[in-house]
Formats: sequence, structure tokens, C-alpha cells
Amino acid sequence: MNTAAPSIATAPGLPGWRRLQSNGISMAASVVAARPGRPTVVLLHGFPELAYSWRHQIAALAAAGYGVLAPDLRGYGETGAQGALEDYRMQNLALDVTGLLDALGIARAVVVGHDFGGALAWTLARDHADRVLGVVSLNTPYTRRTETDLVETMRRTRGPTHYMVQYQEPGVGEKLLGADVEATLRGLMRRPGVTLAEFEQVSPDLQALPAELFKGHDQVMGAPLLGEEELAVFVRAYQRNGFTGPLNWYRNLRRNWEDTAGTPDHVAVPALMVSAAQDIFLPPATTRGMERIVPDLERATVADCGHWTQQEKPEEVNALLLEWLGRRFPAQPR
Repeated sequence: MNTAAPSIATAPGLPGWRRLQSNGISMAASVVAARPGRPTVVLLHGFPELAYSWRHQIAALAAAGYGVLAPDLRGYGETGAQGALEDYRMQNLALDVTGLLDALGIARAVVVGHDFGGALAWTLARDHADRVLGVVSLNTPYTRRTETDLVETMRRTRGPTHYMVQYQEPGVGEKLLGADVEATLRGLMRRPGVTLAEFEQVSPDLQALPAELFKGHDQVMGAPLLGEEELAVFVRAYQRNGFTGPLNWYRNLRRNWEDTAGTPDHVAVPALMVSAAQDIFLPPATTRGMERIVPDLERATVADCGHWTQQEKPEEVNALLLEWLGRRFPAQPR
């Protein structure tokens, strides 16, 4: 695994691509300054993605005058794998983000996350509310702390082949995903091939969401999502850095559970939960009951959309973000 900070070369089209020091590491990020009176929006990607996953939103937000901070998160892309395994626990990943805000002199920002980035966004909104104006999550709900950690919960409900369970053993996920990086990313980043109702009728071994599904199982995964040039950006990043850094996020799920013992499940800042109607990984039903945890919660659902929401339906996501931001955080007079 190459842990050296790579050169700035794999984020074509992202404005203000630069390095920032945060929480003891060097991070790469797209940075756009806000116009006077507009807040900065922090965009947190998921697995296995990059800051590049937000390319459509960065352009729309910047055009509307919002500041943008879209990093390659720890383990990913040009930030690369940095630190020990336990440094990928959620409480430390949150410090990566607040450190970026510190480096840019930003007191408070709106945080937007997708997939694992959504979990990080909720953590920031809960544990660092003094730095967060509001929070938006694409697909990922805030769920109460349960009696068992998420890996054990998935083991009990989905079985030992569930991808989160499989990823716990070092080397297993790396071998599966890294044997053919292009085939992995081409197979995974696809539009939905089935509706949620149809997914409930597929074989139990596929409903378990095994990691092998990420190779592009034709019974579940639909048409390719990315163009060839877009796909190449992701492929180059993962061919260079591998998957260990990103997989370390999964390998800290139990530590995250342990770290939150005694932490109140409550998010006080304004929030927007955006679900994707046909996401088999994080279906809309997983967001039920969030109002008890997030009292100032608004909801939206993107129709006919799978897991890769901001890339699959960028116009719809941009419209939701801009409307909510403009209403909840109107431009302040100079």
C-alpha cells in the first residue's frame, strides 16, 4: 500500500484542488470560497468514491455563490491511506473535517454526506454542533445506537456473506475488490436493475448483499452509471492506492459503537434526509422514526434512483440542495 501523499492529478474538473493540513495529516480537497453572505457547504463522499463524486454539486453550489469544501476523505484518492487502523474510527474522521474547517478559517458550515459520508455528516452534526449550521444526508439515515454493533447486527440479520461482515477480515475485501479494479467499479457503479419490490423476490443469497454482488450481478445491477472518462478517474485512484484505507472505515464499525456508549442520540441542527426510491443498500424504510432523533427534519425522495444518488440524479439532487439551503440559510446582507 502506497501511503505517501500522491500528486494532485486525479480530480479533473474540480475547482480549487489543493492540499490542506488537518488532524495531523495532509488532505486533498476541492475548495471554493463563498460569496459574502453565503455559507460553505462541506461534501462528504461514501464508499468506494471520491470528492469527484460531487462534481455536479460542486459546480451548482459554486454557481449559486456557496462556498464548497469537497475532500478526498482519509484513505481515499489523493489523501490516501494515512495512519493506523484505529485512526479511521468515526470520532477521528470527524476531526479530519473540523480540522479542514480550521485550516480554511471557517467557523461553521453546512455538511452534506452520501453513504458512509452521510454517517460522518450525522456524527459531525451530533458531536460538533458548534461547527455545523445544518446537515443533509443522501441515503444514509441516522439510526439509534442498538444493543449490538452494526457488523454483528448484519451478521445476525443478513448472514456471514454480507459485505460489511466479509470486509472485517484484513485482506479479504482487498483481494475481492482489487483483483480487477476496473471490473469492480464498473460492476458496482450502476443504475438499479430491479425495484425494491423486485429485490425482495430475488434469491436469499443475493438479498444478503454479498460483496460478490459488487462485481455487477446482472440480476440486480442495471445499466452502467458512468461514462468511460468518469469511470477512469475512479479506476486510476483505486489502482494506485488500493482498497485498504477505504475498507478501514468498515473495520472500525465496532469501535464506533463502543465510542458512542453514553452519547445522546440527538441532532439539534436543521436537517434534510434525501432518500433514493430504489436503493437496495439503504432503502427509504431505514429512515423511519428519525424525527425522534432529529426533530428539525425535512424529507425528500428521489424517484427512480438507486444508491449513487448525486451522480445518478444530479439535477434533482442539486435542486433539492439549493432550495433547502436558500430557505433555511438565506443570504445575509453584507
